[in-house]
Amino acid sequence: MKENIQNTGFALGKSNYIMLAIGFVVILIGFFLMSGGASTDPNVFNEKELFSFRRITLAPIIILAGFVFEIYAIMKKPKVSEEKEVEEE
Repeated sequence: MKENIQNTGFALGKSNYIMLAIGFVVILIGFFLMSGGASTDPNVFNEKELFSFRRITLAPIIILAGFVFEIYAIMKKPKVSEEKEVEEE
């Protein structure tokens, strides 16, 4: 029994790469939300700004969701039509 192994040149399909890009943008948004909190005066400690809900809770949840989405994008099997498109090129 022979197995047909097709070499498409790419490990993932087009939709996988698009999903990877979306996940990367979500992770960047999470890191952007976590940034900030700098004070103009180094002798002043602004606790409310540094330990805000956005930095302590929201941003890490968004980053984690981005990483979970990245894992899904990698594990998702490409559609057969996408594999045929890559073969024809």
